Amino acid sequence: MEADQLWKVSTGKGVKVAVIDSGVNPNTPSLKGQVLADEVPKQVGYRATDDYTGHGTSMAELIAGTGAGGGLKGLAPGAKIVPYRVDLEGLKGAEEHEKTPEPAEALRAAADTDAKIISMSFGGMTTDEDEAAVNYAASKGKLLVAAVGNSGTNGLADYPAGYPYVVGVSAIGESGSVSKFSSSDGSADFAAPGEGIPGWCDAKFRSYCNRQGTSAATAITSAAAALIWSAHPDWNVNQVVRSLVDTAGRKWPKSKPSKYLGYGLVRPRLVLADPHYDAGPANVDPLAKANGGDVLAKSGTKPSTPPSSSASTPSQAPAKGSTGGTSAAGSSAESSSDSNTLWIALGAVAAVIVIGGGGAAVMRARRAR
Repeated sequence: MEADQLWKVSTGKGVKVAVIDSGVNPNTPSLKGQVLADEVPKQVGYRATDDYTGHGTSMAELIAGTGAGGGLKGLAPGAKIVPYRVDLEGLKGAEEHEKTPEPAEALRAAADTDAKIISMSFGGMTTDEDEAAVNYAASKGKLLVAAVGNSGTNGLADYPAGYPYVVGVSAIGESGSVSKFSSSDGSADFAAPGEGIPGWCDAKFRSYCNRQGTSAATAITSAAAALIWSAHPDWNVNQVVRSLVDTAGRKWPKSKPSKYLGYGLVRPRLVLADPHYDAGPANVDPLAKANGGDVLAKSGTKPSTPPSSSASTPSQAPAKGSTGGTSAAGSSAESSSDSNTLWIALGAVAAVIVIGGGGAAVMRARRAR
């Protein structure tokens, strides 16, 4: 991705990314000044900056960490994080479960803010209420990015990644091939590095460990979108996604997305390299065939509507993974003569390659009560 070159054009400045996860600790060296805790809607703001596993903070740093004080430098260090703490695995205590919002509640609340991107590195949103929240957020023109899950290349993708209007992200390793743990049922739209990624070992925030999973790949994809949206603030979600689709690294036809890697490896550099890049029409959903509806197309033709007190009707379109896709297992995400290696600055030293190693699995949300 040649991050040093990317940052000469865009750092993600001016773009807010809502991170729905286990909370985000704003006091790590890398995130000081990067977390907009005051912008979390009060109804879902319970302990938003109290990360109970370290997972949400790790995702936030991969997106917008500054690298200060020996911390992780994310791909979009100029972006800002709006933290949402939801009820996921690892949360303990009956009172905490009662007070902590469900993912669908946080998603609806985030949809009513000015955050352009909503990053969700978890799964388990499988109810009608969950799908209605997804549709509501999409109708607001938000870019919804989610992890496909870690159930293996023969496993079904997780939700919300499997829903229409959600960009599903799979993981690749050093070779550019799909990671063995990455779920692959056709729900992936893009791929990003997901092996050997630095992240906090636990909620004590004392040290980093090597982690693996589609969680990290999702955060990196959200950051890539933030870079593009920062450089083109007049674009909408359809144009940002189309630019990612058209420039993704792949060895298969764009008309036949891979079952394992979707349209390929995200490469924002190719969009940023051309200041006059044509992202196409705002009112055409580039993933309309997979989404099976016109919610995103409509979001590009009118301003966002005021928040509604009633629940949206769940879309009856099939999950993206239900129709399968072209197999590309073992294929690398092609980049012509360019390097596909993602460079991230770690600590006060020069940029390092984040590949190899093991770590924590993608978190899974409880079903709504």
